[in-house]
Amino acid sequence: DKQIAFFERIQFAGGREWVGARARGAVLDVAIGTGRNLPFYAADVQVTGIDVSPAMLNIARERAAELGISVELVERDAEALPLDDNTFDTVVCALSLCTIPNNARAVAEMARVLKPGGNLLLLDHIGSTWPPIYAAQWLLERITIRAAGEHFTRRQLPLVQAAGLTVVESERLKAGTVERIHAVKTGLAGISGVHPKA
Repeated sequence: DKQIAFFERIQFAGGREWVGARARGAVLDVAIGTGRNLPFYAADVQVTGIDVSPAMLNIARERAAELGISVELVERDAEALPLDDNTFDTVVCALSLCTIPNNARAVAEMARVLKPGGNLLLLDHIGSTWPPIYAAQWLLERITIRAAGEHFTRRQLPLVQAAGLTVVESERLKAGTVERIHAVKTGLAGISGVHPKA
């Protein structure tokens, strides 16, 4: 938390506030980690948080208790959500798709569990629009992917579009290395069996 707090102030300032301001209703926070989004949700949302790490979920529980927030926290895999179709008004994934092994499958699962008209909110670091920075990110990945599963040159927007969601808001910041995406589920997006190619 101390390490990420420093990087968030420098690289992702305002990102969690951006997510929290757009979340409504029944919210699924995918890869919730230690619960760093929790302070930014409105009081009237109902949050379910999933993560593969029991240790991080324990910290999230402590954070929720300190904040006086009621939240359901469950150990689950983002690539295979054991949840019904069309369940949540909002699905959030903040600073986590960069480490989920099959990010295309995870986005497809997020789309599936969204209700029609529901909001997908993504915040992550991505490959820069500036070639020198992109090259440095690519080199860094040669170490971080093997060491921690951390990707720096991924781009989530094409995955959101492949899942059939309609992008209503998208912005790139910090020389194109940070992206915020707000997409809405319309039509057949995210129904069972409809997935982008892995």
